Amino acid sequence: MFPDFLPAAVHQLSEETSIQQAQAIQRLEVQVQVQGGELPIPTTYVHRGVRQGEGETPILLLHGFDSSVLEFRRLQPLLAQSQETWAVDLLGFGFTERLSQSSFSPEAIKAHLYGFWKQAIARPVILAGASMGGAAALDFALTYPEAVERLVLLDSAGIANGPVLGKYLFPPFDSLAANFLRRPGVRNQISYSAYFDKSFNSADARCCAALHLDCSGWKQALIKFTKSGGFPSFASQLSQLNLPTLVIWGEEDRILGTKDAERFRKGIANSQLVWVPSCGHVPHLECPGQTRQAIEVFWGRE
Repeated sequence: MFPDFLPAAVHQLSEETSIQQAQAIQRLEVQVQVQGGELPIPTTYVHRGVRQGEGETPILLLHGFDSSVLEFRRLQPLLAQSQETWAVDLLGFGFTERLSQSSFSPEAIKAHLYGFWKQAIARPVILAGASMGGAAALDFALTYPEAVERLVLLDSAGIANGPVLGKYLFPPFDSLAANFLRRPGVRNQISYSAYFDKSFNSADARCCAALHLDCSGWKQALIKFTKSGGFPSFASQLSQLNLPTLVIWGEEDRILGTKDAERFRKGIANSQLVWVPSCGHVPHLECPGQTRQAIEVFWGRE
């Protein structure tokens, strides 16, 4: 059975990993500090694996731009075989509720993520972010170092500035831009570009990538986030990161390219870089076994 808060199109999922990930989605009211008090935000997440002991460090997975926890449908079950693993829908994205009174700026996303971490996990994590989720992970680790034991960046954003032009989007152009991104042909092209092996761009993959578009407030939240400027460049702050960091990068990334992989490795003192051959922008989807192995070696499981 699928949770009743998911869009009806969830029944179009056809691959077992996608179905199981969607069925595992839960919701928690996260209390977020806003002007005038606290705002409870129904927040969607997937929790897999069991806590092995007091010394065990859980993994927290952060998805990319305009995505959801379904992005980790292949990697999370593998990691959960040996480690407690969480994936959460960031504020303004996925199936987390988009309340009209919410801000969807990077600062608001970070405050919401901290609220989720504090309520659901409340101990240091291995924080893994993919693409924009990597920028969110960098921002979180720089602000709350006590909450992050290790950092994993998967073909991560965070070197270049965010969508600065979004600050200058005014009606009706903001709505037109969101409607353009919603078009199936546009989303299919993005999905096609994300993979090196184009067979991964299946009908099920496209359904996973578009399912959250039917959630209330999707367009408004996307516009607000874009107008905020998105996540900034953290290039000048990388030297402040003292925690062990693993950079995983697909050798055939056609979304972000490959130059930033070395920039992260050189900018973060205690870091290592693992290249994934014959892989595009989403190694956690295209090469989940290799991605899992790299992460487990990094945390000392292998």
